[in-house]
Amino acid sequence: MKKLLYILFHRSVFVALALLAQITTLFIMVSLFSEYTQIFYWCCIALSVLAALAIVGSRMEPGYKIAWLLLVLPFPVFGGIFYIMSGGGTIPKRTQKRMQGMLEKSAQALREDFKADDLLPLGGDAAGQASYLERRAACPAYTNTETEYFPLGDDAFPRMLEELEKAQKYIFLEYFIIEPGVFWDSILTILERKAAQGIEVRVIYDDMGCMFTLPRDYDEILSQKGIQCRVFNRFLPVMSLRLNNRDHRKLLIIDGKVGFTGGINLADEYINVRERFGTWKDSSILLEGDAVWSMTVMFLTMWDNIANWDEDFERFRPPAAPVRPWTGYVQPYTDTPLDRETVGQAVYLNMIAKAKNYIYITTPYLVIDVATNTALCNAAKSGVDVRIITPHIPDKRYVFEVTRAHYPPLLEAGVKIYEYTPGFIHAKNFVVDDRFATVGTVNLDYRSLFLHFEDGIWLCEAPCIREIRKDFEETLKVSESYSLRRFKHLNILLQLYRSILRVFAPLM
Repeated sequence: MKKLLYILFHRSVFVALALLAQITTLFIMVSLFSEYTQIFYWCCIALSVLAALAIVGSRMEPGYKIAWLLLVLPFPVFGGIFYIMSGGGTIPKRTQKRMQGMLEKSAQALREDFKADDLLPLGGDAAGQASYLERRAACPAYTNTETEYFPLGDDAFPRMLEELEKAQKYIFLEYFIIEPGVFWDSILTILERKAAQGIEVRVIYDDMGCMFTLPRDYDEILSQKGIQCRVFNRFLPVMSLRLNNRDHRKLLIIDGKVGFTGGINLADEYINVRERFGTWKDSSILLEGDAVWSMTVMFLTMWDNIANWDEDFERFRPPAAPVRPWTGYVQPYTDTPLDRETVGQAVYLNMIAKAKNYIYITTPYLVIDVATNTALCNAAKSGVDVRIITPHIPDKRYVFEVTRAHYPPLLEAGVKIYEYTPGFIHAKNFVVDDRFATVGTVNLDYRSLFLHFEDGIWLCEAPCIREIRKDFEETLKVSESYSLRRFKHLNILLQLYRSILRVFAPLM
């Protein structure tokens, strides 16, 4: 009974009801007015036509155009008004301007570290990728940075606790999901103790990501413990595409010297203390050295954006790290939906285009746009060994079905697809030719590629690249190959269902 009452009175229920009420009210009002007012009716028709023309002429990804047109055109009286009220697929200029100012500040803090030309001896492919991330995302490439790859959250967890204990000046955490349990409670215990010692502790979490895991006032609870906290994009019951812009980044930074990122959120399933969908396979990467400063600036930029601060980043800059033997190039990068630069997608496309021998990919979702599909198919047709591992046990059934709906054209082109049978694979890894790799938060789906704030680490000639490849090969041993034959006798209704999901996937 208590569980039922908790569900019924959860704020997500009220938000959903409020949004439904808005849509229903809008539909009723438009229907009533259109019945009695010819002028109103034709104004709505004209508005929908203009909305359709705006969609066609926009710079949004083609998948979004198709999905929006299929919502607007069949319902000309209602569709145009709904499109405009939801934001019309655009970010308000005020928000863009504010974030642009923050990005310029971030670039200013990192500009002296730009060194993409140093990668020219490694070839144009390496230098080109580094140059792109410097010029378009203000994210420098670094040497003098050690990396350690963790193939499971179970492996990363004790190292995170170990490094947190070493904190002397500050601890920054930014996560999509935080949930009380063994993982978060262990970290929180250290954070409380460090805050009591005078160490600056800051936490950012996404409100939607934590809607079912944390109380609404959890930022205040943390503040009472001496931990500064900010909530990203509070979920409000207002029709707006702004609700889709979530902070999907995962950052743990200690003193500007050590940083963690990857697919791991701070919840127990990520370290397999709690079982959800079988074994939870995820990845994380630790950076120690110069490149962590870039991750620190990423966090501070987001903090300033949420808190509306204008902070002096330099007071957080760590002393010069000890010179290390050759560690390859390490380039942390971030992607924001508030500009027209799809950095996460560009990193993936560039890596696919540069592959000569193999491309190994792990992703929890395979809901890809035309450009990514074409790039993967062309690589496979050119003789590159393209392999993708997705989950066999889904976390979201409809996403699982639309993921499988994307298999046939890839398989026909020669891409090899496998499903991780022990459970759910949440790792977002690319590894190419033992030369390049990326580990981060960017899923191969529309949300990550176009809507969310994301981050990742691009690696060039770093020793851990071979560990990432080895992890893929070990994961392949417990994964089931998927073939085209499995699609020949699919139920016609299931095929139709997948086709519909695929069309509207950009709006999900």
